[in-house]
Amino acid sequence: MKLGVLLPTFREGARDALEFAREAADSGVDGVFAYDHLWPMGSPQRPSLAPFPLLASVARRHEHLWVGPLVARVGLVSSKHLIEEFETLASWAPGRVIAALGTGDRLSAQENIAYGLGFQDADERRGLLRETATALRARMPVWIGAGAEATNALARELGVEINVWDATPMRVAQLSESGPANWAGPVPDDLFGTLDALYEAHATWAIFSPQVEIARLRAWRDAR
Repeated sequence: MKLGVLLPTFREGARDALEFAREAADSGVDGVFAYDHLWPMGSPQRPSLAPFPLLASVARRHEHLWVGPLVARVGLVSSKHLIEEFETLASWAPGRVIAALGTGDRLSAQENIAYGLGFQDADERRGLLRETATALRARMPVWIGAGAEATNALARELGVEINVWDATPMRVAQLSESGPANWAGPVPDDLFGTLDALYEAHATWAIFSPQVEIARLRAWRDAR
């Protein structure tokens, strides 16, 4: 099971994120990821760094790290533009980009609406998801954020991995029965116990929010 961290991107500048990425790289973490939000959830007055430029900068500094947004939401830009963003990132990090994609939901809808982007219905968003994932899956690993059963079924139809946010290890194990699945979420009280459970559930990755102590991830891996 690979280990990853989300960078602290709800900042005015990139210094904290770049330092966190350096710590992750030095500690043997496998990959770093970045939120794709126009503001932190529920806090429109706060800043949020764009994921693709930040990840390109990290990828050039640390040539063994996997990088990717978690997740890039369809509908914020056109499918063509989103595909080109991933291709450009892959030119900076060949063989190390994960195209993690999601449809967004009612919690993120206000970001779209505030910027005049509109918020398509679920079927239309899944259509955009299919278009983008199909274009990218031959070039890089593609993940689809778990959601409605129709979204999960689309991931399995396309033969791509499912990413779950803050789900139980049991849920990861259930999804893993039909194909690869990975986990991301906040730092649990029992970090080592959660990592053990995710490992036993056959999660391909465990990715933690920026509050995680990277040294503890290394300690778990060393103990394994």
